[in-house]
Amino acid sequence: MQKLIIAIVSNEDSTAASRALTKGGFSVTRLATTGGFLLSGNTTMLVGTDADRVDEAIHIIGENSCKRNKMVSGNTSFNAGMYANVPVQVTVGGATIFVIDVERYEKL
Repeated sequence: MQKLIIAIVSNEDSTAASRALTKGGFSVTRLATTGGFLLSGNTTMLVGTDADRVDEAIHIIGENSCKRNKMVSGNTSFNAGMYANVPVQVTVGGATIFVIDVERYEKL
């Protein structure tokens, strides 16, 4: 059975992850995307592969996608209806991965 791996990684990690996947014999299509939470740039990678190589691809992506702490401004509401920007530390990076069954996969 063929699989489609959809991996969403930060732009900071996308080049390393893509190169490592290619070096591992995977074909990768990269799409520029934007995350909804921080509205930051991401790269969505599409990888078509055999089912027996899915874990290998996920391992490569994980090795090349690290989590980081980042300070962002957060809106804090006061009871008087006023808002203040208070810096908040959030964890960004890493990878979000979906694996989907593919009925047909051809590379022409």
